[in-house]
Amino acid sequence: MTTTLVEIHVPMLPTPDLPDDSYPWIDQVEDFLVDLEDEGGIEVHDEGEEHGDAYVFFVTGAADEELLAVASRVATLPGVPAGAFAVVSDAEAEEFGRGRRVALPLPGV
Repeated sequence: MTTTLVEIHVPMLPTPDLPDDSYPWIDQVEDFLVDLEDEGGIEVHDEGEEHGDAYVFFVTGAADEELLAVASRVATLPGVPAGAFAVVSDAEAEEFGRGRRVALPLPGV
């Protein structure tokens, strides 16, 4: 049985008024996801990491719809750059970005 994994891709855009290599929203998103994990709703699959021109966070442990709702909430956190998207994949996938791509934020979430 495969385990659904949702990758949350956030563009690595410069933060206004901060050096180009400063991305405070990464820590904010990680804290947000850990808090959700502590509540028991989802699992943070692995530490986030830079991939190409995006930073990718990984969540699993719930149904697709719930994981996509979490991804949508991440995309609307203050300071998170616009242009985030999710990829619904499999925890055993060998590469990032292989799966169904979903624009964020989701309408109505």
